[in-house]
Amino acid sequence: MRLGFILKGLTICISAISLQCFTNIETQDDKRPNVVFFLVDDMGWSDLGCYGSSFYETPNIDKFAKEGVKFTNAYAACHVCSPTRASILTGKYPATLDLTDWIRGRRDFDFQMLLNADHKLDLPPEEKTIAETLKEEGYSTAILGKWHLGGAPSGPLQHGFDVSLPRNWYRGAPNRTYYAPFGLDGLEDAEEGAYLTDKLTDEALKYIDQNKDNPFFLYFAHFAVHDPIQGRTDLVEKYAENLKKTNPRNGPQYILEGNPDDESPLTRQDLNKLVDEPAFSDHKVLPNRTIKIKQYQDNVEFAGMVESVDESLGRVLAKLKDLGIDDNTIVIFFSDNGGMAAANWYNPQRVVPEDRIDRAYATSNLPLRGAKGWLYEGGVRVPLIIKWPGQGKKGTECDVPVISTDFFPTILDMLGLPIPTENHLDGVSIANLVKGEKKLDREAIYWHFPHYSNHGMQSPGGAIRSGDYKLLEYFENGTVQLFNLKNDIGEHNDLAASHPEKANELKAMLHKWREDVGANMMPPNPDYKK
Repeated sequence: MRLGFILKGLTICISAISLQCFTNIETQDDKRPNVVFFLVDDMGWSDLGCYGSSFYETPNIDKFAKEGVKFTNAYAACHVCSPTRASILTGKYPATLDLTDWIRGRRDFDFQMLLNADHKLDLPPEEKTIAETLKEEGYSTAILGKWHLGGAPSGPLQHGFDVSLPRNWYRGAPNRTYYAPFGLDGLEDAEEGAYLTDKLTDEALKYIDQNKDNPFFLYFAHFAVHDPIQGRTDLVEKYAENLKKTNPRNGPQYILEGNPDDESPLTRQDLNKLVDEPAFSDHKVLPNRTIKIKQYQDNVEFAGMVESVDESLGRVLAKLKDLGIDDNTIVIFFSDNGGMAAANWYNPQRVVPEDRIDRAYATSNLPLRGAKGWLYEGGVRVPLIIKWPGQGKKGTECDVPVISTDFFPTILDMLGLPIPTENHLDGVSIANLVKGEKKLDREAIYWHFPHYSNHGMQSPGGAIRSGDYKLLEYFENGTVQLFNLKNDIGEHNDLAASHPEKANELKAMLHKWREDVGANMMPPNPDYKK
């Protein structure tokens, strides 16, 4: 009898231990990973130390790259902001959404052969975002910083975000300044002179603190490093001293770029000769539709902006670690388009005075060609680093081409959630690339920009990348350019004439894709003045 009592007690004890173990396992399994999407505005591919910059100091981002996977062929779906942001949140190409230009877009001018295509001025209310999807799964959701996808009834609160700061601010840049008072709803408590990047980071840390016990999706979309180009004062002073110690630069401070779609386009040799001519000395839209492209990273104001973003990521990562949730938080670092190496010519009559040069040209994208607003690599190739604790590789590089439409399915895949089939997606999951695979089952990625850009005088156009080859097609005269990016990352050697079969193959693919997604094209301009 005594033995039976002991055995019965032992059974109860074992059952209790088993139940406790099961409960612990269940609780751990049920705690889904958090997601922090850290988005920088206008940060170029080579603006980080880990991507080759020797002037900007980004120790936190460089360290982060050693903890995750650094993608060397990552692309924004557009070379300006709103379309890329829409692609991140929906997994769809800008052409699919008919949201192909920044909101509100540039007006038409009579020098345009074509009229800008019609495009949506907000993210369509019927489009389901990653925030809406995660909210349905029990996630808390927040956007801090830049939205730029339209206001109510299609603002962030209508697209799945519980929290939005600043409130009721839907423009693409701060309210004229990075220094408090900001004039932004919800950020009035900032001390006078506080720096916007720092203030938004303070708010991000508060949000993480408040939601540490539940799964959250934080879309931290900095206004930096978008203009106005205003670095934090202490960092600007630091870089001014660093610049004094820098060896003199070899070569020109700026080069000229023309329009490859002109009837008689200027060659690189022509452009290099013209840059020293008096008629090309000013900073404005120059003769023959040429403009200047910055060649050096030596803007101390911009450098201060870059390092403040680096500090911001460092603070976010430190907070996750202090709270003990860093091992259960996926962190994605990305930029919405390339760096502003060409000035903003929203008004083609604009002239930038010499004492305002550092307010007009942010950075250099070398070795990439072009800048924000261009279909060359400098406009669309951007930094991407992903850390996926427990699943992703550490300290590795991936050279497989990926694009911003891929984030929606990738995040769901990483979280073990189903990727919706009823909601057409253009992106594919790149989760396996983060795990270390080296191939992706995709034939090509695409761009479509049926508008005239603020940042250069090229014809509107589209592009396709398939394998190592990239083809650009311009819409005024139908010119195409073909580059082998593996051998020619700077897009200097146009292969269209020497490789006509490849050019025709990619052009046909691009045209079919435009037809498949219903891409909106440009009508002739009845008021065109040559």
